[in-house]
Amino acid sequence: MKKLIYILSISLLFSCHNQAQVNPKQQEVIDAEPVVVPLENGKARAYFASGCFWCVEAIYESVKGVDEVINGYSGGFTTDINYKKSNTGRTGHAEAVEVIYDPEVVSFATLVDVYFGSQNPTQVNGQGPDKGSQYRSIIFYQDQDQKKIVEEKKVALAKQLDAEIAAEIYPFQKFYEGEAYHQDFEKRNPNQSYIRAVSIPRLNRFKAKFPELLKDDEKH
Repeated sequence: MKKLIYILSISLLFSCHNQAQVNPKQQEVIDAEPVVVPLENGKARAYFASGCFWCVEAIYESVKGVDEVINGYSGGFTTDINYKKSNTGRTGHAEAVEVIYDPEVVSFATLVDVYFGSQNPTQVNGQGPDKGSQYRSIIFYQDQDQKKIVEEKKVALAKQLDAEIAAEIYPFQKFYEGEAYHQDFEKRNPNQSYIRAVSIPRLNRFKAKFPELLKDDEKH
């Protein structure tokens, strides 16, 4: 069960704002060539990390054009990853989501808008009560066009807020699907304490901010 208060990990912080602290293995991930995920049945896939994946899953699943969201881990340098290991903050991975979407209905650029618009974009190594490198914000790009979109939106947001934006920009390498009990967690556990206190309010703030992006059954 998620706790509302987390002890900040003593592991290395992987923030792009201080490259001197980046683990050499992590730097290899940052410098790697991106992997392109091909369309499957006309559907594309995008990858984001933004704090607790329970929260992020619920947000993206409310967006029209999104078919499914899968919770998991990405951005790290270990291949043997699970929830327990991710929580140590020593794998380089962050809790992430795989967003399966119809690019004829919703664009990658709009998914990036959803990303920045559904979090505190200035919080480093976490979102809300979830703190640690495993909760840091990362946008994963699969080609140079996506990288340009992300970089331009990040710069524009920094100017708008007159603040440094915490989101890191990584080339996508691999997504590790999370444990079954993490999938559709908010839908299956609406009365769980963390969901009621953190996840649902975060989702509702997003819905109020972007009503035009919501699926019809989410407009309430």
